[in-house]
Amino acid sequence: MHWTTVVIVVLALLLVAAIAVGLFFAQTTRRVAAEAERLVRPPGRFVEIDGAKVHYVDQGSGRPILMIHGLGGQLHHMLRPLMEEFGDGYRLIAMDRPGSGYSTRPDGKADLASQARFVSRFMEKLGIERALLVGHSLGGAIALRTAVDHPDKVAGLALLAPLTGKLAEVPPEFRPMLIRSPHLRRLMAHTVAVPASLRHGQETLDFVFGPQKPPPDYAVAGGAMVSLRPSHFVATSQDMVALHDEATDLTARYGEIAVPVGILYGDADRVLSVDTHGRPMVDKIPGLELEILEGVGHMVQYADTPRTIAFIRRIAERAFELDRRRTTMV
Repeated sequence: MHWTTVVIVVLALLLVAAIAVGLFFAQTTRRVAAEAERLVRPPGRFVEIDGAKVHYVDQGSGRPILMIHGLGGQLHHMLRPLMEEFGDGYRLIAMDRPGSGYSTRPDGKADLASQARFVSRFMEKLGIERALLVGHSLGGAIALRTAVDHPDKVAGLALLAPLTGKLAEVPPEFRPMLIRSPHLRRLMAHTVAVPASLRHGQETLDFVFGPQKPPPDYAVAGGAMVSLRPSHFVATSQDMVALHDEATDLTARYGEIAVPVGILYGDADRVLSVDTHGRPMVDKIPGLELEILEGVGHMVQYADTPRTIAFIRRIAERAFELDRRRTTMV
């Protein structure tokens, strides 16, 4: 057999093998996604905003507190146990950010300005004039951008382990999501991404929750399985790329924020450092309150729910009292 024929045969066999593997992964992804949707049903309601179908939970009554989850998360990160144990006195709202959880993101826009604009539009849709924003991780950066770009919507900020500046370096655990090509991103989402997430799931949880452990029921009751769906991977990758490429440095404008701001951080955070994203903020926003939890990792709302609730309530009282005084003066 001529060597060119051998090469052609080998290439053909490799192509067939690659297609077979791809089909296997695609089938596995569909099966896992279907099981995730069966086990974790949307606990909230849906509203359409600028073509996006947005899933959110809205409970309680009183002044509004809007909770914004972080990278790769969904509203369950705020719902359980934080909102479940919060108590009365406030209207608590948590949403799946566009593309995450059960929300859609048809325009693909994930830069901070677009996400802050969406928060403003979401509040308008729900008839919320001003709210305390509670942002976790990337949600903290979005809350800060909302306060700078849409100050009339924000009564105060209670930030949980927030990203407050440029992401200087993408952690190795997040690098697989840094996919710039929309076509490659979609291909991976429907083939290898979900199986890879299953394989490395424990490592990821150790990184995000460490040194604490996630709740035993985190997969289903905590909504984690919702992330094992192609649409969620696509949105997380879009967030990661936009975050990495973010050109605007807002830190110089943080001094413009004239509402009560608090930051709650764990000093054992493996995702974001309190020395980089927490302590320096004291000099950037007048009157900022910084509380540090010793030995606690990135998921402060799970690690110490009572102190997290007390922190949010404290900032909420300051924010809404100042808001009331300003309204009375007008």
